[in-house]
Amino acid sequence: MSYDMMVFEASVAPREAAAFIAWFEKQAQWGESHEYDDPAVSSPALQAWFAEMAQEFPPMNGPLSNDDDDRAEVTEYSIGRHVIYGAFAYSVAERAHGRVQDLAEKHGVGFFDVSADEAAIVYPDGLVLMPE
Repeated sequence: MSYDMMVFEASVAPREAAAFIAWFEKQAQWGESHEYDDPAVSSPALQAWFAEMAQEFPPMNGPLSNDDDDRAEVTEYSIGRHVIYGAFAYSVAERAHGRVQDLAEKHGVGFFDVSADEAAIVYPDGLVLMPE
């Protein structure tokens, strides 16, 4: 089990809740023609978000992973062109949640708290959507 959060390129994400969820579900099919462990495929803003996030919550897989790191902060990321999905250990979820949000705001990307009971979709311009 993990606590899942996603950041996204707001310029390509729908700005209506039902459309966003449909878009999110399509993104989560991981159908792009690349591996999903390398941030180089993402937009510059997502790459910048990931570079900072990985300092505290390093990736489990991919070119920046370290097989010798077994801390709870090691995170499974799925990295697409327009989204980065993180599956965080529950033991670090609260701290990770704050960091994901802070860095999303800093780098101008959207934030979707996938695991929350009331999963807000937050855009960098302040728009907040609440899926039903």
